[in-house]
Amino acid sequence: MLDDGAAEEAAALLWRHWQEGRRLDALPAPLRPASRAEGYAIQSRFEGRDGRPLFGWKIAATSQAGQAHIGVDGPLAGRILASRVFADGAEVPLGANAMLVAEPEFVFRLARDLPPRSAPYTQAEVMEAVGALHLGIEVPDSRFEDFARAGGPQLIADNACAHQFVLGPEAPADWRGLDLAAHPVSARVGERYGREGVGANVLGDPRIALTWLANELAAHGPGLAAGHYVTTGTCMVPLEIGPGDAVRAEFGRLGSVAIRFIA
Repeated sequence: MLDDGAAEEAAALLWRHWQEGRRLDALPAPLRPASRAEGYAIQSRFEGRDGRPLFGWKIAATSQAGQAHIGVDGPLAGRILASRVFADGAEVPLGANAMLVAEPEFVFRLARDLPPRSAPYTQAEVMEAVGALHLGIEVPDSRFEDFARAGGPQLIADNACAHQFVLGPEAPADWRGLDLAAHPVSARVGERYGREGVGANVLGDPRIALTWLANELAAHGPGLAAGHYVTTGTCMVPLEIGPGDAVRAEFGRLGSVAIRFIA
């Protein structure tokens, strides 16, 4: 079991690589998490390192394509840092990003706390705590050279590959009456290519993904807090991107969100 000193040292090492745009093969053996709980203990030490309150949470690997991309068989939770959030239509620097993908996602804003508790939250309870639906694009990255071989505990320690995030517009208030699982999403990467997706790619339904997160954080974290945003995972095969690419994701009647990548 990692003690507090080892968890802090692991977090500091990953943070330094994140800020410097460098990669490591793996955490040193004495600092390497062996379980999800140890991975989250390391990850928790990212919070506040940018000097700002936590913006929210991401869920990685909620689709089969996302799981295959990072080499895991189930979802992972990560923290979205406020210093890494951009507005709709922003120009976002790619820097040393090695993953080079963009992921259109459904995003929920919490209006009420969902604190840790022993009994699992139901989907109805979780959705009652939601204040709004937004659209978003996540731009993940990893601090590991070969992220597909790092394994779940190390990827959780690596903040579930959280990196940059674009928060798009709030959806019309009648979104609650829609079947988000069946809701189509399309995206284009400039004039190079387009791709289609659907809400069902997100653990079967973005609402299911949000419920999973509430219960994951009840077991391994601080719970969800009012005001936090949760981006629920890519609803299509991740979009391959490069410098100069403009990505636009269309969510039909819910709206659209866009981003342009610069070197």
